[in-house]
Amino acid sequence: MKRFLKKLSDCGDKSFIPLLALAAAGSTVVFTGNDTSSRSISVSVPQPLKDTLTLHWTYLKDKVLRPAFLAGDPSQLCIVPLSFARTGLDPPENVKKEGSGEDGDDEKKHKCCNCFGRDTIANAAAAVGPAVVNISVSRGFHGLSAGRSIGSGTIIDADGTILTCAHVVDFQGLSISSKGKVDVTLQDGRVFEGTVVNADLHSDIAIVKIKSKTPLPTAKLGTSNMLRPGDWVVAMGCPLSLQNTITAGIVSCVDRKSSDLGLGGMRREYLQTDCAINAGNSGGPLVNVDGEVIGVNIMKVLAADGLGFAVPIDSVTKIIDHFKKRGRVIRPWLGLKMLDLNDMVVAQLQERDPSFPKVNKGVLVSMVTPGSPADRAGFHPSDVVVEFDGKPVGSIKEIIDIMGENLGKQLKAVVKRANNATATLTVIPEEANPDM
Repeated sequence: MKRFLKKLSDCGDKSFIPLLALAAAGSTVVFTGNDTSSRSISVSVPQPLKDTLTLHWTYLKDKVLRPAFLAGDPSQLCIVPLSFARTGLDPPENVKKEGSGEDGDDEKKHKCCNCFGRDTIANAAAAVGPAVVNISVSRGFHGLSAGRSIGSGTIIDADGTILTCAHVVDFQGLSISSKGKVDVTLQDGRVFEGTVVNADLHSDIAIVKIKSKTPLPTAKLGTSNMLRPGDWVVAMGCPLSLQNTITAGIVSCVDRKSSDLGLGGMRREYLQTDCAINAGNSGGPLVNVDGEVIGVNIMKVLAADGLGFAVPIDSVTKIIDHFKKRGRVIRPWLGLKMLDLNDMVVAQLQERDPSFPKVNKGVLVSMVTPGSPADRAGFHPSDVVVEFDGKPVGSIKEIIDIMGENLGKQLKAVVKRANNATATLTVIPEEANPDM
């Protein structure tokens, strides 16, 4: 035994110190293998010590992460294979495949959805950048030139379809002296004459078309309904006529309402970001880290920094579908001003008015427009809509989604009133006035 301990000591490997301690405690240590680069060591532990180690391991195994090379079989807890790494030795084959960059590891890294590296923003910008264009529009009023306005856009289809803002191509109060023609400049320097195909002033979304005999770069449209506050985004465009400009930031709010911004008219929702947005960014894409367009930059707050707003791409997609089907956007209108309810709001309203209906959720009617479809249907202020077209509702968005494009169709609404009275009303949506 003494000769064996001396042999272990002479190896000069500090990793054997725990084994020397076990040997000194009366454990049996067996050493096999003449090649010091590939030793195999087994340890036999006396029963009293084995019981103590088992108790400690049973407690710790649920408290720490178990490395992949430890056996998961409880019966093998005291037979722990020991591996001594040495500098310069080749790693095991499985380690090479998982983290060496070989065997397609680069492709796996690019597909990692939760990874944020030094190239994340650059890769996202590179994916969309070639499809971002500069839009220049000649302005005129009663035959007088009013200069040119500059905006941005994104090519979303190989046929030359460009997504931009309505105010870029049809500024309120001024007419386009070129009769719907705009100049479009690509990132690679090519210049085209574009035609304004459709524009919706309410959402501030427009479509421009260009024709090219050579292939056009396109950007991929993503989805905005999965965005969360704090997600990284990139704003692209031509601020202050500086083409090919990108700025990065995060999503600050995913459903900023137009009423929050003091904007009148029909309800609209925006993505709020802290990306730097300036004049000329309008119409440019808001891009996620996967290189997908998830919004159209539309405006910023002049009196503050870091307050930019974009139209969510999910809303834009619906608008594009309307353009394709009818050439304009159809919006059903009821004539109601409503408020989403939650437990806290309901509790406060019930505290103020004991007769307020006993509901857990719903949509509160705060105002009814005289002469509107809702007024004719019998809606009253303080009604709580709990069911619409046979479906329970808890938000204004749900009511809007249920209405869809249904114009002239009778829809049943169940409302709760004072003292928990219930009424069923029939309302027929009308098309909203675009100037509202």
